[in-house]
Amino acid sequence: MKVLVIGGGAREHALCRSLSLDPDVTALHCAPGNAGIGEVAELHPVDAMDGAAVARLATDLAADLVVVGPEAPLVAGVADAVRSAGIPCFGPSREAAELEGSKAFAKDVMASAGVPTARSYLCTTPEEIDEALDAFGAPYVVKDDGLAAGKGVVVTDDLAAAREHALGCDRVVIEEFLDGPEVSLFAITDGETVVPLTPAQDFKRALDGDEGPNTGGMGAYSPLPWADPKLVDEVMATVLQPTVDELRRRGTPFSGLLYAGLAITSRGVRVIEFNARFGDPETQVVLARLVTPLASVLLNAAGGTLDLQPPLRWREDAAVTVVVASHNYPDTPRTGDPIHGLDEVAAEDAPHAYVLHAGTRHDGDTVVSAGGRVLSVTATGKDLAQARERAYKAVARIRLDGSQHRTDIARRAAGE
Repeated sequence: MKVLVIGGGAREHALCRSLSLDPDVTALHCAPGNAGIGEVAELHPVDAMDGAAVARLATDLAADLVVVGPEAPLVAGVADAVRSAGIPCFGPSREAAELEGSKAFAKDVMASAGVPTARSYLCTTPEEIDEALDAFGAPYVVKDDGLAAGKGVVVTDDLAAAREHALGCDRVVIEEFLDGPEVSLFAITDGETVVPLTPAQDFKRALDGDEGPNTGGMGAYSPLPWADPKLVDEVMATVLQPTVDELRRRGTPFSGLLYAGLAITSRGVRVIEFNARFGDPETQVVLARLVTPLASVLLNAAGGTLDLQPPLRWREDAAVTVVVASHNYPDTPRTGDPIHGLDEVAAEDAPHAYVLHAGTRHDGDTVVSAGGRVLSVTATGKDLAQARERAYKAVARIRLDGSQHRTDIARRAAGE
């Protein structure tokens, strides 16, 4: 099988790493990729937002499967362009991807499907914003209706900050605050059959102790030793299957990766948000634990034959990923700094720990930073404590001027 992955972040590196280990994959390509992905896949320059260009590349490569990683190309309809060229594509249509592209659309789908979520208001005027903020009170939860690269949500006790964020959005969803721990649960679906993956938890805040601004994610771990063993079955029955069924009923079936961000509240499971693609950094730990070869699962989803997929197999091992971010992330991150220590991790810590590249590129023979989140250092172990120890041991080998990372990823779950 020839596979083309679209994107250039750590999520795509994790996907490419898993696909490169799949014996069915005879050729692996990525566009545009990054410095790390280039070690496991052949890279091609392409505008990931240009559906015609992506479809042309897939045709030229005679790809048997295209996997679209990021949300923006999916919302722009890139998967539709690939399918129109007659090539199987893992990723939802433009219409179905509105589940992530518009918070208001997602709320409407959930209401129709009876999926439990936070009460909310869609606001387009300052008056509506003030009424909604007043109705819910602090803590205020303010979400940009459109895509914002994981940084469109503000949760704050500061009314002025909440109002400022809301006024900066064209359309904004203001909703009640959901208490309790958060869980990310991915599911692969062909629009009818739904196959859940293993739950993970990510860390959105920039600083230890869940302080600082929201980011795209500073780390993740799996499994969740504190979670109810029946959680996946419950979410399948109350969230994932009803949502997939509702989208099919509407004539816009969702085929690809459905990501449910959940709050385990005092009143039960509630959906915080949906995403239409693998989440970053949760993908890094989920795929680290997946034993089943990935390519056939994605191809079955793309081809509408997921009902034929044997049950997924998982490692007992735990996995932890720690994001190394650049100076001043998430505000105005500095780029172009040399990254040292990657060879040391490969030599000293493999196979239990490895580095997935997020925002990197080559400057001559040197790997340099090229984004806010630069690396995802991922490790496995017999339990979370061992995986955590291995991840941070590898992080300590990385030298990137001005870089930052959280030191408390999975600490509480590991019992430390």
